[in-house]
Amino acid sequence: MKKLILSLFIAFGISACSLNDDLPQDTCGAYTIVPFSGFPLPCNYSIKEQFPNPAALVINTQEKLNQYFNQHANTCTVASDPTINFTTNFLIGIFSGQKSTTGYGIKISSIVENNCQIIVNFYEYGPQTGETTTPSVNYPADYVLIPKTTKPIFYNKTTENKDNIVIGTFGSVNDFFQLNDYNFLKFLNVVNTENYQFGQYKYTATIKRGEYTLFLKSVPTEILNLKGQTKTYGSPDPQNQGGVYFELRQGASTTKIYIDNTDTEDQSTEVKAFKKAIKDKIVLLKT
Repeated sequence: MKKLILSLFIAFGISACSLNDDLPQDTCGAYTIVPFSGFPLPCNYSIKEQFPNPAALVINTQEKLNQYFNQHANTCTVASDPTINFTTNFLIGIFSGQKSTTGYGIKISSIVENNCQIIVNFYEYGPQTGETTTPSVNYPADYVLIPKTTKPIFYNKTTENKDNIVIGTFGSVNDFFQLNDYNFLKFLNVVNTENYQFGQYKYTATIKRGEYTLFLKSVPTEILNLKGQTKTYGSPDPQNQGGVYFELRQGASTTKIYIDNTDTEDQSTEVKAFKKAIKDKIVLLKT
């Protein structure tokens, strides 16, 4: 936890002290997980002035939100409620600084606290092997909500695997999760669509290691071999029998699979077993 990124400009309205202050362990206590949820702020707000260098913000009032951001009508395809209850939550924003091409990003992976401080763990990534990038000035950012706190907040840069899996069931009930190697996310209020935009949904995060790597072992070879393609098994209809969704993001490749809930001739034995594995995994993640 001592890996404080000293070059990170911390722009927030509550006091903080250095992580290098060697507080006695019996004073600060053990670290515990801080729950956080994703918030698609850019759907309804635009930043007034971009940060050219790495930076972080902690927003604790609507007035401070209005100081840094302009509110606008929803620009995302997914309906989004822009309201933040600052009596119970703070908004954390973390910024990579200016980038000259597409393909860069930054993600908050976990948040922990002890009796003295809160640590926000994050990682950054660049263009993946084989990824086509476009020259474009952009400013990667990530936003989450945390419970209101009086503790100082610090930022710790880690190394994580960007690859992930999204699994879901759609129909009368929609349940969608993203499996990472550092946590898993439950997307909230996902609507039936032919093209799911998961970056536009709010989510809750649960810290758990290795979920992506573990579930990847259950993916049939015929699906792994599709490598970036989209394939539908049967005729899944959200209004009738519904179906199962699978998305695999590896490097620059994104593979998307839709599987009819009804067993159809084009579903091999392995695909049928995988369909069941997805449903069983969702049941476990919901508990």
